[in-house]
Amino acid sequence: MAARFKKHRSVLSRTGLSGRSRAAALALALTGTLAACGGPAQQVSQPVVSGFVGEVAADEPRAALVARDVLAKGGNAADAAAALGLALSVSLPSRASLGGGGACLAWRPGEAAGQAFVFLPHGPSQTDAGADRPASVPLLARGLFLMQMRYGSVDFADLVVPARNMASHGVPVSGLLAADLAAVQSSLLADDKARAVFGNENGQALAADDILVQSRLAGALERMRIAGVGDLYTGALAQTFVEGAQVAGGGLATADLRSNVPVAEPPLTVHANGMDISFLPPPADGGLGMAASYLAGGRGGERVVAAWRARQTGKGSSVSVADAQALLNSGSLSAGGGLPALPASTSFVVTDRQGETVACALSMNNLFGTGRIAGSTGIVLGASPAQRPQPLLAAGIAHQGAQQFRAAAAASGQNVAADTAAIALQAAVAGVRPQVTNGNGRANFVSCPGGLPSNAGRCFGWTDPRGAGLAVGNAPVSH
Repeated sequence: MAARFKKHRSVLSRTGLSGRSRAAALALALTGTLAACGGPAQQVSQPVVSGFVGEVAADEPRAALVARDVLAKGGNAADAAAALGLALSVSLPSRASLGGGGACLAWRPGEAAGQAFVFLPHGPSQTDAGADRPASVPLLARGLFLMQMRYGSVDFADLVVPARNMASHGVPVSGLLAADLAAVQSSLLADDKARAVFGNENGQALAADDILVQSRLAGALERMRIAGVGDLYTGALAQTFVEGAQVAGGGLATADLRSNVPVAEPPLTVHANGMDISFLPPPADGGLGMAASYLAGGRGGERVVAAWRARQTGKGSSVSVADAQALLNSGSLSAGGGLPALPASTSFVVTDRQGETVACALSMNNLFGTGRIAGSTGIVLGASPAQRPQPLLAAGIAHQGAQQFRAAAAASGQNVAADTAAIALQAAVAGVRPQVTNGNGRANFVSCPGGLPSNAGRCFGWTDPRGAGLAVGNAPVSH
């Protein structure tokens, strides 16, 4: 197993264990099935990292626990974030299936701005007449892989294991997933394959705390673990996925899976109150709205994005991050009249003990995407962006210079996601919890008002109390 730890071993070396012990400890953690994740109860090994391991905040508790476990066993923020994103494809497939996509922002001490990874869902290149529900290209796994390859410290295959185990053994339906199921119950359960996964013996949608088992999805995840992520795009799993998607009316072809790839872009940056802040860049333009809202005191993000999207109409692939940065630098942020109803999303933030941080927002372009499953893969198909507006994906990371992490936030909430994320980041920078009482925004943040890695004792995570998420870490809270 030690041979599989192929990148950046310095993080694991800080645990004080030998290379073989570190590898064995993390492998044991990731291959074990936690009772909290719905599997059979069994003894779980003690963490190999003592004291502060980092902070995790996410909309779905069991996925958050997966990330915390990776941190506790010596993985870094990118490792934990990748495992979390994959776990969400099991525990929150309404918003984060392998069939969807999203965007992540990563930063580590020593970097001026970090890196953004954009893997927004793309529709089929040529939709045939039989595609009654055009699907999106499944970019989640590819996007998480690229992010973790650049910033992670372990073999990606090990990070697939917790999600595979959750799918195989089952997980209790969370409050958020139960609410999403209730919202689309009649249309979702009209499909036989979806009903077999998300329905009960009475023909009703699963409710909170019911056990969701996804054996076929577990098989697809196991195939990715063995053959690599590329198998979903160019291998046998890709062929099975495309055949299933076509039967489900998705209209995807093997060329779509081969040609659509995630991109690494420089983030948008602003300097405010003595800190450098990085935001997701277009085409994840919720980051632009979040930056504008942050500078304006937590308002106006949706209208700025509306104006930006109006300016980009007809430009196609010529949308430039530099254009958005120039707009921010100019201070002339024009406002549009608002956006149409936008697709749902989910978000999370992970920070490790060294201050490396990943903040992500994911979407299916519709609750449960097309509402159909790609054949025997068990993967819920995301919806083509040609059928509805692009989601608003917002995330930002604040740091002092290139050395001290201070705060990170991400949010969901359709049209208000950018403003919600900006308000959360302002509170995180100040080291306080925001006062939230209404609206459909849901935020997650990590705050280290004393800086990290220098003052871990003051770090804490926060998840929006209006949701059903979880903020978890084992640092003492002092604020």
